[in-house]
Amino acid sequence: MDAHTPTAAQLPSPDEAPLDDAIRAAGLLLEQYGHVVVAYPASLPVAHERRLYTVRSVLESHRLALVKLDLPPLGTAVLVRQLRQLSICDFGPGVIASAARLLSHYVYAGALLHSVAKLDRVPVGLKSHAKSWVPGAQFAVLASPAPELIKVGSGGQSDPPLLTGPDFATRMVLARGQAQPDWVSGTLAPHWQAQGIDEVPLPAASAAWWGTPKLVEFAAFLPDIAILYQLVSSVRREACSWCGIELIGDLCGFCAAPVAPGDPGGSGGPGGSGGPHHPDRGRFLPSGVLGHGTAPG
Repeated sequence: MDAHTPTAAQLPSPDEAPLDDAIRAAGLLLEQYGHVVVAYPASLPVAHERRLYTVRSVLESHRLALVKLDLPPLGTAVLVRQLRQLSICDFGPGVIASAARLLSHYVYAGALLHSVAKLDRVPVGLKSHAKSWVPGAQFAVLASPAPELIKVGSGGQSDPPLLTGPDFATRMVLARGQAQPDWVSGTLAPHWQAQGIDEVPLPAASAAWWGTPKLVEFAAFLPDIAILYQLVSSVRREACSWCGIELIGDLCGFCAAPVAPGDPGGSGGPGGSGGPHHPDRGRFLPSGVLGHGTAPG
């Protein structure tokens, strides 16, 4: 991690500490920072998610935002790190919370798998399921921003062509499980024109998320805080009609109130030269930052 990126706190899970400890920890963070954004994966166990809502209810605070991220574990860690980077900029907490959905469209997260037999988070056809039982079979799977699956041959060849990648400059991070990263680092990364590769430990939740420990997880992302700042600041800001906090998108991350009908929060202009563009910019939902998972860097 670079010296300029703030660290993230973690609220203890039901298995790690009693509810009182979690309430106390969240209360201290609110006292220290004023507002807290809790970013957590959609794959979080129900009991843990229920605890987060219980903590917010007990504290009776709309200053604690709960933001669910529908990304694989490594992609979630990447996005949490980006929110941490933005937290030192001149954005208010409502904009930071809202930026989670916007930035998730620019994280290309996937994995190289030796089997898709137990993969249930990305659509898998019957033919791919059958092929996954063939010895030596490998599959490259993209979960975000749009699901995609290809078979990788024994010589590192893919059929059909390689996964659809970003059309803007990114950096790649990979985490190896019980598989070698050669195809990811030697074939996919150059095809995606990734400007550098970093290797990090495999998140604890990855094997369960992907349905196998024989994997290499990867994510391509925007590493430059200047581009992230430009992207977020290009979206028009709104004031929440209920709690008054400033946000981007059409839903407040703190009180969950929608933006008033007929005022959807459109784009304030193009992202600027050199930056990525998304056709849906301006319609994104709203999330110190709390994170769950191993954050790279």
